[in-house]
Amino acid sequence: MPRLSQALATGLMLALVAACTDSDRRVAAIPDPAAAAPAPEAKTAQEAQNIVVTGSRVAGRRDSATPVTALSSASPAFAPAARSRGYVARAEPMPAPPYYRDTGRDKFTATQQNAFKIVREEPVSTFSLDVDTASYSFVRASLNQNVLPQPAAVRTEEMVNYFPYDYAPARTADQPFSTNVAVFPSPWSPGRKLVRIGVKGYEIQRASRPRANLVFLIDTSGSMNAPNKLPLVKQSLAMLLDQLDGKDSVAIVTYAGSAGTALEPTPASSKDKILAVIDRLGAGGSTAGAEGIRQAYALAEQNFDPKGVNRVILATDGDFNVGITSDNELKGYVERERGKGVFLSVLGFGMGNYNDALMQTLAQNGNGAAAYIDTIGEARKTLVDEATSTLFPIAKDVKIQVEFNPRAVSEYRLIGYETRMLNRDDFDNDKVDAGDVGSGQTVTAIYEVTPVGGPRAIGDLRYAEQAPVAAGARSDELGFVKIRYKLPKSDTSRLLTTPIDRGTTFARFEDAPRDARFAAAVAGFAELLRGGRYNGQLGFDEVLGMASAARGEDGFGYRSEFIQLVRAAKTAHAMAALQ
Repeated sequence: MPRLSQALATGLMLALVAACTDSDRRVAAIPDPAAAAPAPEAKTAQEAQNIVVTGSRVAGRRDSATPVTALSSASPAFAPAARSRGYVARAEPMPAPPYYRDTGRDKFTATQQNAFKIVREEPVSTFSLDVDTASYSFVRASLNQNVLPQPAAVRTEEMVNYFPYDYAPARTADQPFSTNVAVFPSPWSPGRKLVRIGVKGYEIQRASRPRANLVFLIDTSGSMNAPNKLPLVKQSLAMLLDQLDGKDSVAIVTYAGSAGTALEPTPASSKDKILAVIDRLGAGGSTAGAEGIRQAYALAEQNFDPKGVNRVILATDGDFNVGITSDNELKGYVERERGKGVFLSVLGFGMGNYNDALMQTLAQNGNGAAAYIDTIGEARKTLVDEATSTLFPIAKDVKIQVEFNPRAVSEYRLIGYETRMLNRDDFDNDKVDAGDVGSGQTVTAIYEVTPVGGPRAIGDLRYAEQAPVAAGARSDELGFVKIRYKLPKSDTSRLLTTPIDRGTTFARFEDAPRDARFAAAVAGFAELLRGGRYNGQLGFDEVLGMASAARGEDGFGYRSEFIQLVRAAKTAHAMAALQ
C-alpha cells in the first residue's frame, strides 16, 4: 500500500505539472469590463519571485509601469501558471472577484500626535483650517478588506471632517462663516473636557455661483490599469460633468510616457463630445506627471476667467516616475501657479501604489482639496452631493487661532491637524498660505483640555516661574477663538472672533449636542487607529456606543457606515493580535 500511494502521488504530481505547463502556454487575462483594456505582457520570472501570497492577502512588488489586469477565479486562465507570471488572485473580502494589485508601496507622511501643552507656557494654538477627507476613504478601503490601515494613513481631522454637521449657516458671503462651540466632559479621560469648534461656510446658490474653468488632468500610466483606478476615474468625471452647465468649460490632459491634450477647452454643455474623449482613455506606459501638470496649467491659463473659478483637477494614484519627481520642485511649481489664480485639487485612486504624501503636498500648496475615491459611492459624495463645496471656494487662506485662559485651563492638546500647524505669528501674516473652505462646507476641530485643578498630563518644574495672567483675562472664559480669512478674490484678510464661555459648557457628555458627540466618537476611533496614546481606556466598544447613540438622522448613511467600519476595525485588530 505505501508503494501504491507513493506511485499515485507521483502520478498526480506529474499530471499537475503537465497541466500547469499547458496552462502556461495558454494563459490569458480577462479584461475589466469597464476598462476593456488590452491584455498586458506577462511578467518575468524574476518579478514572479517577488510575489508573496499570504492567506487572503497578496503582498507583492512590481514595476509601476507594468499594467495590471483582472482575473476571474472561474476562468481557465486562473491557474498556477498565471500566478507564476505575476497575475496573482486576491480574495478579500470573500467572495469578491480576485484581482491582482500592488501592496505595501503606499506612501504616507508619518507625524507624531499633538502632545499636551501647558497653557501658562504656550497659551496659543494656531493652525490652517482645512477639510480634506482622503484619509477617511483610505481607512475605509483598508478596513473593507479586513486590514488595519497603517497609522500614518490616519489623519484625525480628515476622519472627523468627512461627515457633514448641522451647524447654524453663515448669513452673508462677505462674512462667510458661523462658529459653533461646545464644551463637554471627555469620554476617555475623566476630569478633562473636550472643546468642539464647528465652523459652517456660506452656501453659494447655484444660480449665482461663478463660472468654472476646469482642466481634468488624468493619469493614464500603466499603474492606473486596475478596476479601482482608471475605470473609476472615468465614472467619477462623468458624474462631475453632470454638475456643470453651459457657462462652464472643460479641458482634458492625459499623461503616461508623455503628456498630451486630449480635449481643448470645451463648453460643458457639449457633454457627448467630452464623454467620448473620457471613454476612449486607456492605461499604459510610465508616468510623466510633471509634464502633464505643466500642460494642464497652460490650458487653464489659456482659458482663464478673472471672475470665475480656474482649477486643475488631478486624478491619479500619485505614481510620478518621469520628469520632476521631487516633492519640493512640484510644490514650488503649484505654489507659483496658485499665485496666478489657478488652483489644484487632487482625486486619489487605488491602493498598494498610492502616493498620498505627494497628493497632500500638491493639494495643500495648490489651494485645493484632496479626496480619495475608493468606490462609486465616494465619487458620488465628492463630485455630486458636495460638488459646490469641492469646486467653489468661499474663502481662502483660512486660519484659526485659539487662546486658552490660564485661570480656567491648565493644559490642552489639539486632536489632529498635525500637518497643518502654523506658528503663532503666521496668523496675522497675510503672506502665509493656509487652507481653503468651499461653499456650504462644515469644518470641525476638537481640543482636549485639562481644567485648572484637573488631572495633569505634565507635572510642574521645580524651578519654573509662573507666567503672569493678563489683567483683562476673564475667569468665566475657557478661551477665545479667532478666525482669519480672505475672500476668494482678495489678498487682504478679515477677522472673526468667538469666546469659549460658560454658556457653551455641558455638564455631562450625554447632554452635549448630538453632532459634538458623534465627532468625538470619530476622533476617538481615529486616535485608536493611530496607537491610542492619549485615549485612556477607550476601546472599539466604547466608540461603537458613542457613535450609535449620536447617529441621529442619517439620510446618506455615512454614520451607519462608520459604525460598521468600527466593527470591522475591531475584527481586524483581533486578527492582527493572533498573527
